[in-house]
Amino acid sequence: MQTMTNIAESHGQEGSLAGNESTETPTVYKKTEVGVIPDDWESENLCNITIYLGAGRSKINRSGGSYPIYGSTGIIGYNNHFDHSGPAILVARVGANAGKLNAVSGKYGVTDNTIIIKLKDDFSLHFIVSLLEIKRLNSLVFGSGQPLITGTQLKKLLICSPPLHEQKAIAAALSDVDELIEGLDKLIAKKRDIKQATMQQLLTGKRHLPGFDGEWDEKKIGELASITTGARNTQDRKINGRYPFFVRSSTVERIDSFCYQGEAVLTAGDGVGTGKVYHYVNGRFDFHQRVYKISDFNESLDGYFFYLYFSHNFFQRISLLTAKSSVDSVRMDMIANMQIPLPPLQEQTAIASVLSDMDEELRTLEARRDKTKVLKQGMMQELLMGRIRLV
Repeated sequence: MQTMTNIAESHGQEGSLAGNESTETPTVYKKTEVGVIPDDWESENLCNITIYLGAGRSKINRSGGSYPIYGSTGIIGYNNHFDHSGPAILVARVGANAGKLNAVSGKYGVTDNTIIIKLKDDFSLHFIVSLLEIKRLNSLVFGSGQPLITGTQLKKLLICSPPLHEQKAIAAALSDVDELIEGLDKLIAKKRDIKQATMQQLLTGKRHLPGFDGEWDEKKIGELASITTGARNTQDRKINGRYPFFVRSSTVERIDSFCYQGEAVLTAGDGVGTGKVYHYVNGRFDFHQRVYKISDFNESLDGYFFYLYFSHNFFQRISLLTAKSSVDSVRMDMIANMQIPLPPLQEQTAIASVLSDMDEELRTLEARRDKTKVLKQGMMQELLMGRIRLV
C-alpha cells in the first residue's frame, strides 16, 4: 500500500507510474470507453450508480426557516420544510456557475437551477465528487445565451470506479491534501491580518519599533519624489522580452526596451486597476503611458517605506477626492499633493525591513499552498484513473 509520501515522490518521477518496479503484484489493466483502467474497476454511465438524478424544486421562504435551500452558488435561503435528506452531490445547472459541484448532507431543499445526484450505497460520495471534478463539467455547458447543463447529459456521463474500499482510500488521501490546503489558507489569512494590523500601527506612528520614539514630520509626495507617466502602449509588449513592462494591471508584461533604471513605485492611472495596482521595482523597466512612476526619492525618504505607505493609503485618498466607490482615473496632483508621514530615515528603513520580512513569509506560504494545489491535481489524475493504487 502506498503512503501519501510515496504518492508525492512517484508523481515527481518521469515515466509511467503504472510501470514502476515493485515487489507487489503488478496491476492488470484493461481498455474501456473511459480509458485504460485497472481490471477490477468498472466503467459505466453515471445513471447506473445513482438512485436519483434530477433538478430540485424547492422554494425559499422569505420569512426564513430551519432548513437550508441550496442554489447554484450554495445556500441561498431557508425554509421550514425540507425536500431532501442524506448525502448528495449538487451540480449547478444554469448560468455562469453551471457545472459547479457541492457536497451536502442532512435535511435541505434544492432549487430548480441545480441538479441533485444521490448515489447507491456501494459508492463513496467524496470519491465521485473528485471524479466529477476532473471531468470538468463546465465543458458540457451549451447554449449561446444562458449556459446550461442537463440531467440527461449527466446521466450519460462515462465514469470509472474501483471497489468501495478503494474509493474510500482514494477519497481519504485527497481529503488529507484538502485539509493541508485549507490549513495553509487559514494560516495565510491569519498572517495577512497580522501584517495589516502591524502596518496600521507602524506606518502611522501609533507604535514605534524598539529604539525609536518621537513625533514624525509630514510632507507632500511632490516635495519628496519625481512623478511622471510612461510613453508606451500595451501593444508594445514582447513575449519573453528582456525587461519588465508595467501596464495598468497587476500582471507585469515584458518588453525589449527600458526607459528607466533605479528604484520606483508604479500605479495605474486609469482602468480597472486604478487605485488598486501598485508595483515596487529597483532595476531597469519600461511603463505604460497611463501608469504613474514615482521615483528619484529625496534622501530623507526610503523607497520601500514609501511603497508600503502609498499602496496602503492612496485608494482611500482618491475615493474621498472623487466621492465615489470606484475611481475612473488618477490625476498627477492627486499623488503630488498627498501628505505622507516622514519618520527619521533609520526608522523608515527598520519599518520597511519588518514589513518586508512579513511579505516574504506570506509569499513562501502562498507558494507552498499553490504547489500543494498543483500536486493535488496531479494526484487526482493518477489516483482516479487507477494509475496509482492505494490498496
